Amino acid sequence: MNILLVDDDTELTALLARYLERELFKVTAVHTAEEGLAEALSGRYQAVVLDVMLPGGSGIDILGQIRSRSDVPVLMLTAKGDEMDRIEGLETGADDYIPKPCNPRELSARLRSILRRGRSADVTSAMLDLEDLSIDFDKHLVHRAGEELELTVTEFNILGVLAREAGKVVDKNRLAEQSMQRSLTLFDRSLDMHLSNLRKKLGPSPGGEQRIKTIRGVGYMYQLGQESTEA
Repeated sequence: MNILLVDDDTELTALLARYLERELFKVTAVHTAEEGLAEALSGRYQAVVLDVMLPGGSGIDILGQIRSRSDVPVLMLTAKGDEMDRIEGLETGADDYIPKPCNPRELSARLRSILRRGRSADVTSAMLDLEDLSIDFDKHLVHRAGEELELTVTEFNILGVLAREAGKVVDKNRLAEQSMQRSLTLFDRSLDMHLSNLRKKLGPSPGGEQRIKTIRGVGYMYQLGQESTEA
């Protein structure tokens, strides 16, 4: 599995690379925003680890450019305790985040979790249609009224879980475990941010309703309008 590290801290990237390579990852490290963007868009990597602060540009800006052209999973490195960086990263399309200084073992676990998410929908070949929404689980594609939507891997998996149980409430913790391959921790807002992004991309249903409804204290539900079918 090819991993790209984008961080200007050469000592940290060397430490992380040594650990990840022992975990059977193949690691490439670059240290500027320009190099990071070019490498991330090269198509050679299964995941990108991207620092927020970089010479030549903000990691958040780089993430935005990556997301406009690629759905490669991105894990953000954020300053410890800086909630705004984490929120901004998730809003821009990061799949996960980890605070610096980070534990190499935790980074490895988070990367494996992200990579499992990308494979989680491959267990089914079904096409699922919900009103004007069409989900192709083989190709990881979502179309709304014939228009392709650009979803991250995590957003796709969240939609897949909710869509397959449309009309039923999915417990928040179960949704996190099935779509993000990890449990939520105290004050963890990552699932909420992914859902917020997903709602914006999906837009309202043909009837003008919000597609994903929050059931307070319980979880979330994909609301059914017209009759939906699964192949």
